[in-house]
Amino acid sequence: MFATLSDRLADTFKNLRGKGRLSEADIDATAREIRIALLEADVALPVVKEFVGAVKERARGEEVSGALNPAQQIVKIVNDELVTILGGETRRLRYAKTGPTVIMLAGLQGAGKTTLAAKLALWLKEQGKAPVLVAADLQRPNAVQQLQVNGERVGVPVFAPEPGNGTGDPVAVARASVDEATRRLHDVVIIDTAGRLGVDAELMQQASDIRDAVDPDEVLFVVDAMIGQDAVNTALAFLQGVGYDGVVLTKLDGDARGGAALSIASITGKPVMFASNGEKMADFDLFHPDRMASRILDMGDMLTLIEQAEKTFDAEQANKAAEKLLGGQDFTLDDFLQQMQQMRKLGSMSKIMGMLPGMGQFREQLDNFDEREIDRIQAMILSMTPAERDNPKMIDGSRRARIAKGSGVQVSDVNQMVTRFFDARKMMQQMARGGGMPGMPGLPGMGGTGGGGKKQKSKKPAKGRRVSGNPAKAAEQARAAAERPAAAAANPFGNPDEAGTDYEQAAAALDLPKDFSKFLK
Repeated sequence: MFATLSDRLADTFKNLRGKGRLSEADIDATAREIRIALLEADVALPVVKEFVGAVKERARGEEVSGALNPAQQIVKIVNDELVTILGGETRRLRYAKTGPTVIMLAGLQGAGKTTLAAKLALWLKEQGKAPVLVAADLQRPNAVQQLQVNGERVGVPVFAPEPGNGTGDPVAVARASVDEATRRLHDVVIIDTAGRLGVDAELMQQASDIRDAVDPDEVLFVVDAMIGQDAVNTALAFLQGVGYDGVVLTKLDGDARGGAALSIASITGKPVMFASNGEKMADFDLFHPDRMASRILDMGDMLTLIEQAEKTFDAEQANKAAEKLLGGQDFTLDDFLQQMQQMRKLGSMSKIMGMLPGMGQFREQLDNFDEREIDRIQAMILSMTPAERDNPKMIDGSRRARIAKGSGVQVSDVNQMVTRFFDARKMMQQMARGGGMPGMPGLPGMGGTGGGGKKQKSKKPAKGRRVSGNPAKAAEQARAAAERPAAAAANPFGNPDEAGTDYEQAAAALDLPKDFSKFLK
């Protein structure tokens, strides 16, 4: 969503590189480019003015003029100001001290409230809560049935005493849901309310009546991040008509310009609390202003990636794979398949790679990445026998042809996959043993180069004289060695058995070319 803004800001910062001091003209030019980038991203004009003014004021201050690298200091200032307009700090849910915590969702029709209610319920369930969903949207056709299906998908019960489709009293349903949650020992109640295609008096009145009936601990305004400036206008209308405590952004994975996300918190004064960035029920999490700012500036979001990995990866399997690499055991294709399957649980590869720092320059490749490539690799591995997966070196030409036929790919694809696997395994073993990346020092305490020191060469023990396994021949060798003159030990070739050899005669017996004799002198 923020690709355009990220690219424009990256180009702006490139112009500052290598400058030991920033002039007034440099600051003005940078501020102008930042202003254009924000306006193109559909950020509200008041927010743009405030943002650019703060950046210019700080850029002219001592923190830049006294910095060793003014360009990097400008990037830091822009990052700080982005965090500020996004809300500053991460805002978390407030839970009720007694009784169930009541969360009311409000917003326009089409913003994704019903789906988001289920996502929020799943997120709370993972936090150790026992939520219940309440179907209080009794106007939109099949809204109750949609919530029931979503509730079943995430394993959360749904309170739906009315069939909906234009019948029933949503205020009475909301009021009864709190009593039902108390009776069934649910500690969180999530109320899905009706929306409209636009803001009107009837919508505001119904939302206000539900709020007054249940006295929610949190009222969350759900907004579609793809509708641009209209999201800000709707947010202001709901704030004045109903009031809410926080904002939830949906469809952050869309291709819109994303200015609404940068504008709402600053204009309404209400923090963005949650963000939905995918179609899966698990594509939902707390909104962290600092992490979002880092993504916009192409600095990556490693903390979110780590948190997702901790929730998704099987720690026992990961430890076994690490022990294999550290213990010198071969990392097999079965291990590789398990790791790949766990990676897929994190989401699409393009999304995972997008969280890494500096990946903005590869955005086109990431956007064009074919996710089916992972399926093809999995099919190739599953078309192998257990012995082939355990020892890929045994996969010869005929086996590769069979694997290609079984997985529906070309033999060249199998060749490429096997070659890449060996390269990846070699690199992983090097990193696990402390060798690090090629040309990089090893990690301290992990073997390898020991943190940058020179690698000590192991001294091989000197080879002793070979002794025959035949007892009679061994005794003869020992007797010959005892009778050999001491001068033989001075043979520069280090082979005492060749003492007294006539090398000219031996060379003649080899029948070497005539012009080769000069090398024997």
